[in-house]
Amino acid sequence: MAAIDISLGIWLLFGAGIVALLAIDLLVFARHHAPTMRESALWSVGWLAVAVAFGAGWWLWQGSEVGSQFFAGYVLERSLSLDNIFVFAVILGYFAVPARAQPAVLSWGIGLALGLRLVFILAGAALLHAFEPTFYVFGVLLLLTAWKLARHDQAQEDPARNPVMRGVRRAFPRATPTATALLVVAVTDVVFAVDSIPAIFAVTRDPFIVFAANAFALLGLRALYFLLAGMRERFVYLSQGLAAVLGFVGAKMLLADVWHPPIWLSLAVIAGTLATAAALSLRVRHSSNRGVRAT
Repeated sequence: MAAIDISLGIWLLFGAGIVALLAIDLLVFARHHAPTMRESALWSVGWLAVAVAFGAGWWLWQGSEVGSQFFAGYVLERSLSLDNIFVFAVILGYFAVPARAQPAVLSWGIGLALGLRLVFILAGAALLHAFEPTFYVFGVLLLLTAWKLARHDQAQEDPARNPVMRGVRRAFPRATPTATALLVVAVTDVVFAVDSIPAIFAVTRDPFIVFAANAFALLGLRALYFLLAGMRERFVYLSQGLAAVLGFVGAKMLLADVWHPPIWLSLAVIAGTLATAAALSLRVRHSSNRGVRAT
């Protein structure tokens, strides 16, 4: 999975395109109002269509293998971003950010996070190039994260005890609650990227594909937030599903010398695992509601 040759001009052109899309997301979607479910659903589908269109063009230009790497990376990053959504909901609720201000806070926070992710991606790619055992370090990190996520209890979350929140408050003691929430959203996303970016390096080691997959995953995150933030209690097995995905990717990285599964298998495992977690969650929810009605 060697890096492909992407010129500086392509990097700059892509970066300008992402900035333009972020501007559209900020200036058009839910400007000065809390979006409806229908509006959020339409924008979520729209951003998905943009990502698919880019992936299709990338596939035609670079070939099926490289195109498959983008789609697998995008699905992986999009899946792992689901946990971000529920953490963002806790953050915005803790700081009592008004509903009409939440879209702007999320947009600026995600934009800042994307810039920080680019730095992290380039650093990770440089580490992998200079020190090959970094790949196995990433694998161990993902397995540890999977174990922690599988044992995660959402009910025990306390924003006041979050180290990211405490650190931001110490660094910016005079910031308004809304500004503090924006910074916490950005930094929290980067903390999550410590898991997701090493995971995508198991799919491709090319920094451009890694960044593109991250960019398109984050672009649609704001609309997806307003679509799913109120549905957290329905996805009771989300953490276990994401833990299984990270465990699979971590094992794949550690077995890289002896096991080389095709990209389509990784994509199938990720999609199948999350679909199973969602189906089990909905089944448990349905059984619980039926039990309540029976009593």
